[in-house]
Amino acid sequence: MRKAFRWLLALVVLIGTVSTAGAATAAEPKAVDIKDRLLSIPGMSLIEEKPYTGYRFFVLNYTQPVDHRRPSKGTFQQRITVLHKDVNRPTVFYTGGYNVSTNPSRREPTQIVDGNQVSMEYRYFTPSRPAPADWSKLDIWQAASDQHRIFEALKPIYSENWISTGGSKGGMTATYYERFYPRDMDGVVAYVAPNDVVNKEDSAYDRFFARVGTEECRDKLNGVQREALVRRAPLEKKYAAYAADNGYTFDTIGSLDRAYEAVVLDYVWGFWQYSTLADCADIPADAKNATDEAIWDSVDTISGFSAYTDQGLETYTPYYYQAGTQLGAPTIHFPHIEKKYIRYGYQPPRNFVPRSIPMKFEPWAMRDVDTWVKHNARHMLFVYGENDPWGAEPFRLGHGARDSYVMTAPGMNHGANVAGLVPDQKALATARILDWADVAPAKVQENPSAARPLAAFDAELDARDVERESALRP
Repeated sequence: MRKAFRWLLALVVLIGTVSTAGAATAAEPKAVDIKDRLLSIPGMSLIEEKPYTGYRFFVLNYTQPVDHRRPSKGTFQQRITVLHKDVNRPTVFYTGGYNVSTNPSRREPTQIVDGNQVSMEYRYFTPSRPAPADWSKLDIWQAASDQHRIFEALKPIYSENWISTGGSKGGMTATYYERFYPRDMDGVVAYVAPNDVVNKEDSAYDRFFARVGTEECRDKLNGVQREALVRRAPLEKKYAAYAADNGYTFDTIGSLDRAYEAVVLDYVWGFWQYSTLADCADIPADAKNATDEAIWDSVDTISGFSAYTDQGLETYTPYYYQAGTQLGAPTIHFPHIEKKYIRYGYQPPRNFVPRSIPMKFEPWAMRDVDTWVKHNARHMLFVYGENDPWGAEPFRLGHGARDSYVMTAPGMNHGANVAGLVPDQKALATARILDWADVAPAKVQENPSAARPLAAFDAELDARDVERESALRP
């Protein structure tokens, strides 16, 4: 009887256990969709979601204060995108320093760490611009504070390591963010980031142009540039017709003549920024005997005759404002062109911003960042291209830097990347990025030369052309 009772009691316990387990299973919360998690962040709203195999891609708006020092004094909507892979993967925080692309793309560090990617549109680039716009609130600290708030909002969702990155003005942006918020990121990869510490001292650029490439290539480029100014009168007639046909105007820069010279003086810089030594084959070899059409086409292809029209400048007003207030801008000389052919020289950023917007330069801003990097850089990698003019004034590391590097890709232009480094540096850079992201495989920890990107190359996500812009825009 006792055996029967014990058996019955065991059966009741077993049934109770099964019922309890079933109830517990039923009570387990359903996993929250990543879109719902993102949209649960206060101030976050969805613009659109675009499908991409292996990822979720969201275009979002995030409410930001116009002035992070006085957040009650108005807000604006800042566009960001999220390329979501997995909350258990590291996250790369990217900014190009200009508008954000609303199509799925993956920057090199994102491919290396096989992670998520958050991309930010820089403040005051439309549509991420307050209305009305108080331009005094467009500075590197305010922009870094935009990134800091986005990071703080997303970190609870993407809790693994973060690495910031950007190219050109985006590389500058990643550096400034690290300077003002050094505890946010676990690593920084800054590509082709100019460092104009003393705005009025630009001799490094003159030295660069005196030796870049080959003498033959330099002579061809200089010849076309000079000839474009020698033939100013007939080519400006062509320019006027071109402007009329396209509805272009010149109110901001002041005249068609000023715009024409600005485009021509960009020519040599623009070639080395976007092209390679092999492209010299496409430059007219005998400029003096070339047709007007050949000179025009070469300058238009490299510099772009629309660049200094009102319509060409409008998109980049925020950049030129920053160049004229904090970032600085290069000034170079043209020893191969007689002074009688140059009326204006390299024009200052003030000439490219509507006069209704006040500007005052702050010479201490870049000195502060440069000093900080030299003495405080931690887990920072700067990558430059050997033939990129913007690398003539690079960031340099001082005795206070730790686990930080400056590397130069031979023969590369403004599109320089880790993949273009010499093998030893490429492996080291890749290994350090993997380590900063805390995803370095054991074999890489033992042997950094074995480092490789964790994600396979994707022709659509990873293909990257250097965006053609004015030579005065990094």
